[in-house]
Amino acid sequence: MTTQNPLRVLIVDDQDSIKELLQRQLEKLGHTVVGKASNGLHAIKLTGSLQPDVVLMDIEMPEMDGLDATRNIMEKYPRPVILLTSHEDPDMVRQASQAGAGAYLLKPPSAQEIERTMIIAAARFADLMELRRLNAKLKEALDNVKVLSGLLPICANCKSIRNDKGYWKAVEEYITDNTEAHFSHSLCPACIDKLYSNYKPKKNQ
Repeated sequence: MTTQNPLRVLIVDDQDSIKELLQRQLEKLGHTVVGKASNGLHAIKLTGSLQPDVVLMDIEMPEMDGLDATRNIMEKYPRPVILLTSHEDPDMVRQASQAGAGAYLLKPPSAQEIERTMIIAAARFADLMELRRLNAKLKEALDNVKVLSGLLPICANCKSIRNDKGYWKAVEEYITDNTEAHFSHSLCPACIDKLYSNYKPKKNQ
């Protein structure tokens, strides 16, 4: 019996016997095999068309191995990828993580190992997608921020500022062009006294 919601799974392996074994194990757990591929190129194509919930991917395959296929899938059609390997190798584990795989399994895996690994891969994938979302949001925020720095040539008389093309602009125009700030015009108390010194507001009777 499955311990999580039924998942749609793509199996990728160049050995038919392994694909059949994995399908039996997945179906026993209550999951659905939506497609099977024998190499990395076919895996990428099926991932795009079938949109599986999880991809079980062999590492050593002809035409394109599982590591390169995982990198392509994570770039084009991000989803949890579990890599399958015949040998436990620390360097291979590192490469699998760098490629974007959420977990890996030693062949042939048991049904319990498959289920546990899919849960782990799904959780790591959710964390990765949230990190990508936050990074994109941060990048967007940084792209919208303009900061003035350095020495600005300013006219001692009219206070216009010379831009990097040699043109002089009013302070408010220069700041508007180079920052996200906008101006609303008003008068400070000192300027009101200077410009309207003859104006005396009537006192309330």
